[in-house]
Amino acid sequence: MNAGTRLYWATMKKVVLAPQGFKESLTGMEIAVSMSAGVKRVWPEAETVLIPVADGGDGTLQALVDSSGGEVRTANVEDAIGRRIDADWGALGDGTTAVIEVANAVGLARLAPDERDVRRASTFGVGQLIVEALDAGFTEFIIGVGGSATNDGGSGMVQAMGGSLTDSSGRELPRGGIALADLAKIDVSGLDSRMAGANVVVACDVNNPLCGPRGASAIFGPQKGATSDDVRELDAALANYAEVIAKDLHTDVAEIPGAGASGGLGAGLMGFFNARLRLGADIVLDAVNIDEHLKDADLVIVGEGQFDRSTVFNKAPVAVAQRAKLNGTPVIGIAGSLGAGYREVHEHGIDAVFSLVNRPMSLKAAMEDTKRLVTIATEEACRAIKLGIRAD
Repeated sequence: MNAGTRLYWATMKKVVLAPQGFKESLTGMEIAVSMSAGVKRVWPEAETVLIPVADGGDGTLQALVDSSGGEVRTANVEDAIGRRIDADWGALGDGTTAVIEVANAVGLARLAPDERDVRRASTFGVGQLIVEALDAGFTEFIIGVGGSATNDGGSGMVQAMGGSLTDSSGRELPRGGIALADLAKIDVSGLDSRMAGANVVVACDVNNPLCGPRGASAIFGPQKGATSDDVRELDAALANYAEVIAKDLHTDVAEIPGAGASGGLGAGLMGFFNARLRLGADIVLDAVNIDEHLKDADLVIVGEGQFDRSTVFNKAPVAVAQRAKLNGTPVIGIAGSLGAGYREVHEHGIDAVFSLVNRPMSLKAAMEDTKRLVTIATEEACRAIKLGIRAD
């Protein structure tokens, strides 16, 4: 230590804890509770404010439910290939806002690899979830569109809600994106009239158009099992869909950034329900009133399952950090692991990161012990902050 300097023990009065859930392990609130325990070991008198966050994908529903004092409800709907399943949706504490994660109903993760059928997969179950929320009196919708197994432009959703999509002979189309090649007419006279008074916001972190080389079929289709022939045919089918929407609904959805999200579901939500697309992280952070909580914070702690290069792209930890930096507040991150390029987060507001893995252990062992490891990592990070150096 240089002459003229000495160690001192810094104190924190208010610490904001804003982690994402750790996938397949703990929810964001569970992580925040464990973080709080670590903070209290270092600063017992500190106020810890627990605000679980998400970026529009997995965990968005739970984060919004937890932060609003709402509840998770369950509805029996159809998955992407028509099987009956129980799917969760969120009833927020304001009593008017419903949160729907598309993946809960028609997610790719619900299907075994040999069950995936991107040509015929349908968003019918998404429409059923929306109707369930309408029946319960909800009029505001936040829809997280990531992780779907579908490529039908939201046509199945529309059919589930009373809309009619017919071919040139007047026959109702079968479900699935490939059937849209035969679409000739859209009739919304039977569409659930309650949606006229609803407000729909789509949580989306992609800006892909509906069709073309950057469209839903070309970019996301192969992830869902589409062959090169499937991609070509599905892209043409969605192009026809956009033309009929323009003709019958007088709405041009083909080139809107984000229309290609979730197999074109973004286009369906905009074309039929005048939905607005926003970055998922921004939706969640505004919904939990994060800016107000950050105003007088002395420290912010964020977290997710892994920090890596992708974290800087519209992910919640960086979104929180950038808002915290408007107040000059230090931000640290706690992660299950640190992947390639994780240091890039330092250029986006996260001052230091700490991994849960504090000794050789298997992934299984780490996931089974996440609560304790989060508390330990948070405590050690806070101890490093508490021990500072200042000029005498």
